[in-house]
Amino acid sequence: MRDDSTVALNRRARHEFSIDETFEAGLVLTGTEIKSVRAGKVNIANAYARIEKGEAWLIGADIAPFEQGNRYNHDPKRSRKLLLHRKEIQRLIGAVEQKGLTLIALDLHLTNGRAKITLALGRGKKLHDKRADLKQREQARELAREVGRRR
Repeated sequence: MRDDSTVALNRRARHEFSIDETFEAGLVLTGTEIKSVRAGKVNIANAYARIEKGEAWLIGADIAPFEQGNRYNHDPKRSRKLLLHRKEIQRLIGAVEQKGLTLIALDLHLTNGRAKITLALGRGKKLHDKRADLKQREQARELAREVGRRR
């Protein structure tokens, strides 16, 4: 049985970036961090990944300190190591350096009790791209409204 529940979602990511490819990575967390994640006290709105010295790191994710954590609590804004296969990291290095793409955090979820993050390779959208997306969404909404009236 697979237990899969979304803890945090980056809603702005799909609006501000055009997504090319997604990856799922594990997170290296301390004891108090995983307790805060299970409580849902996570913000990944400004989170992105960076590859340094052959390792992937999650930067900008905010995991609130655990309330009963006392002196063993963690720094909420610290960088966290991502667990990816070496081949995936090599492919990401090539995409980020050569194509100018960015690794954005889309969502954080729990799978079988383990914290996983969905990363996306994306390119930043320009203002006219965002406007075109909004216009297309509005047209689809109008079309659905018309179809609903005719029935």
